[in-house]
Amino acid sequence: MTMAIHKGSSGTVHVGSAAIASIRSYAFDEQSETIETTTLGDVNKSYVSSVNSWSGSVDVYFDETDTSQSALTAGAEVTLKFYVEGTTSGDKYWTGNAIVTGFSVNASNDSMVESSISVIGNGDLTLSTV
Repeated sequence: MTMAIHKGSSGTVHVGSAAIASIRSYAFDEQSETIETTTLGDVNKSYVSSVNSWSGSVDVYFDETDTSQSALTAGAEVTLKFYVEGTTSGDKYWTGNAIVTGFSVNASNDSMVESSISVIGNGDLTLSTV
């Protein structure tokens, strides 16, 4: 059985329909809260799923001329698309609305100027197909 695997270098993140330039890495994480339903006399704990949430981050080489990077200021509300395998027909990606919760720029004498962006999902994170 052949397993679908993807190289990290194939991924990209878009703000709306425009790709973010100079991405070094990205991550997103979806979680579900749970509510315990265990009652007296139960031998094992039991739970039901509650509300879901997601968050993410994007690390880039800072580029003030890139309109997608410029849109990612703290407090901005954006639509993000996380493409893990590329953007050709049939490829899968996750999309959702998000609020930018952090934007930082880091520089040192012996490296490129980098920026880190953190987001929190504002609604569903949906798996879609190009």
